[in-house]
Order: sequence, then structure tokens, then C-alpha cells
Amino acid sequence: MVEIDADALLPNDRVKSAVLDGDVTQLSRGAANRYAEVGDTFDLNGTEFEVTAVDVQTLGELTDEDARREGSPSLEAYKARMERVHPGDFEWDETSEIVTYRFGRIE
Repeated sequence: MVEIDADALLPNDRVKSAVLDGDVTQLSRGAANRYAEVGDTFDLNGTEFEVTAVDVQTLGELTDEDARREGSPSLEAYKARMERVHPGDFEWDETSEIVTYRFGRIE
């Protein structure tokens, strides 16, 4: 178990706030980089979190449940959000590999 920098895993303040609020408990990132391993921890404003799962999968394997964990009401809404926040350099390709990080508050 290693303490990681939350800035490396969580890309912006909106995501960090959603994690603190409990609205985001999972984040998927491109598979080119590995940001955490199971058991790693990170701190957000004095609140400790632990990475509980790290899975390599494709965009096509994501489900509505995954989308809800990432703060979207559905997979379609998640797709639209990804295309909106990554203008010009992102295309939803069902075969693109991603790494999904699931995390939770340490009580």
C-alpha cells in the first residue's frame, strides 16, 4: 500500500469535489498510464480514501452502473460527458482499453 497524490488520479477540482461528496466512487482513465494499485490510498482535504479495485477493460465493457459510479446517470450520459470534456481528442471507441479505479472513504 502506497499513498498516492490525489492530483495524479483525479483530473480536476470538479471530480475531487464529487469524490468528497460521494457522487464519484470510480474513475476510468486511458490504459497508457497506471495511476494506482489496489490498496493505495490518497488524501482529499483531510479525508482518506483507499483504492479498492483496479480493472483493465474496454470502453465497450462499461455499464450503466459504472457510469453512475463515475457521476453520470447513465452510460449514454457518461459517453456524452466524455466527448464534451475531451473536445477534439476523444472518440468513443468500444475497443479502447481503459483502467477503471474504484475507491472508497476510509472510516
